[in-house]
Amino acid sequence: MANEEKPVNFIAEIIEADIRSGKHGGRVLTRFPPEPNGYLHIGHAKSIVLNFGLAQRYHGKTNLRFDDTNPTTEETAYVESIKNDIKWLGFEWAEELYTSDYFETLYEFATKLIRNGLAYVDDSTAAEIAASKGTPTEPGKPTPFRDRSVEENLSLFAEMREGKYPDGAKVLRAKIDLANPNMHLRDPLLYRIKHAHHHRTGDSWCIYPMYDFAHGQSDAIEEITHSVCTLEFVPHRPLYDWLIEQLEIYPSKQYEFARLNLNYTVMSKRKLLQLVNNNYVTGWDDPRMPTISGLRRRGYTAASIRNFCERIGVAKRENVIDVGLLEFCIREDLNKTAWRRMAVLDPVKLVITNYPEGKTEHLSGENNPEVEGGEGERPIPFSRELWIEREDFMEEAPKKFFRLAPGLMVRLKHAYVVQCTDFVKDTDGRVTEIRCMYIPESKSGEDTSGLKVKGTIHWVSIPHAKTVTVRLYDRLFNAENPAADEDFTESINPDSLQVIENAYVEPDLLHAEPGKGYQFIRKGYFTLDIGSTPDNPVFNRTVTLRDTWAKEAQKQ
Repeated sequence: MANEEKPVNFIAEIIEADIRSGKHGGRVLTRFPPEPNGYLHIGHAKSIVLNFGLAQRYHGKTNLRFDDTNPTTEETAYVESIKNDIKWLGFEWAEELYTSDYFETLYEFATKLIRNGLAYVDDSTAAEIAASKGTPTEPGKPTPFRDRSVEENLSLFAEMREGKYPDGAKVLRAKIDLANPNMHLRDPLLYRIKHAHHHRTGDSWCIYPMYDFAHGQSDAIEEITHSVCTLEFVPHRPLYDWLIEQLEIYPSKQYEFARLNLNYTVMSKRKLLQLVNNNYVTGWDDPRMPTISGLRRRGYTAASIRNFCERIGVAKRENVIDVGLLEFCIREDLNKTAWRRMAVLDPVKLVITNYPEGKTEHLSGENNPEVEGGEGERPIPFSRELWIEREDFMEEAPKKFFRLAPGLMVRLKHAYVVQCTDFVKDTDGRVTEIRCMYIPESKSGEDTSGLKVKGTIHWVSIPHAKTVTVRLYDRLFNAENPAADEDFTESINPDSLQVIENAYVEPDLLHAEPGKGYQFIRKGYFTLDIGSTPDNPVFNRTVTLRDTWAKEAQKQ
């Protein structure tokens, strides 16, 4: 056993019991079996962390097996994106496998069932088959083709493989029990005809196994010891076990856990594809998408996602997780790792009237005050003219406004204390310039002024400022459960993306590293977008500094 710590979840308890009893020879082999018909999302991340984490904990291995049994929806591009996401999350698989690797073996399994009188070819339409299965309270009725002979079924199934019939003309069904209370055991489909080009096998096959048939048999072929699935597969488990028993193959065992459900999010691949195809988002990796690639582009770290998956645990009952916990995890991570920088998103000019014209002073600011030693410092140019945030000035300030207003004093971050003496407005009444005087003795780190000010604001020197584009991302949906709406797209948040074309940043941000997090002081956490160029740097907001959604919810 890996260690004597208390198991972290019920599946770990099962594995530990199996190891103690010597089941599977003490071996642990899990698998992650995505269908390559879209990008992985945060729900898949939970499964990845669980499957790979269990194997690591008990010195086992995890296979990556692509469930590529539906050629009409699968693409090699999806395969590559899935592999990239798993590696980015920090995991390595033992073997890269494909259900299509087993097509010949699965075909032989199916013919074995036919020979044993446990499968038959049915010419009924999909509607006729559905009707013949009955209802949960009424048994099904056999179709006219259920009693075909073994020889006829073998011949027809071979002809299906040879391509003699069009799509939908025939299917292969298991012959189990049309009165079984479990609808999944009422002669389920095993194979269907699909004349479609497969991304790996080309046109070699025109019949493809159904998931319920391919899943357990692939597990058995690989000798998977613990097949971990989500709860919707609980009623499928008897069929999983029945097929393994009838085929007399390795007895892999299926275990189910609750899938991840996040509020203010949709997790259905079909709905995510709809968002992409109908241009509600810019692609699978749009930073508003719950896909792993979207979260990565937004600035989420692999560590924050792993931590989130571990925090929510593994449950046996469906529940809904607050997306605020995911946001908390990235804030917690970035607070320790993100370098601090100053950026002004809604600028107004500030002039220090008693600071010498043409003078540039280089001040210092630590990269990360949360780390001992600050991870070094960077120089920050300071001059007579600065950009500050418009919200940091008021013509008439309320009692507890600790920023700039006529007569008020504030500290400029890493710089000096300044006092507002005047301001200028244009003909429309909009403030265009704020005038201040600075206190030379109040320099940060060398302050001998004795002044105590309650407010600190950030700034950027106008002569040295660099212009960047900033994208302020927010939650894609306003509704807590958008999937419950008849048209989930009606819940899309119109303010999920706001673009600031001309934000001003300190010059050091032109050296921002892709994939690294930066805290724009007082504004949030940001990362350099993958579409940035030296001529047009683009920064994506990962998350705000505080949970503003929680505050809004309290107001309601």
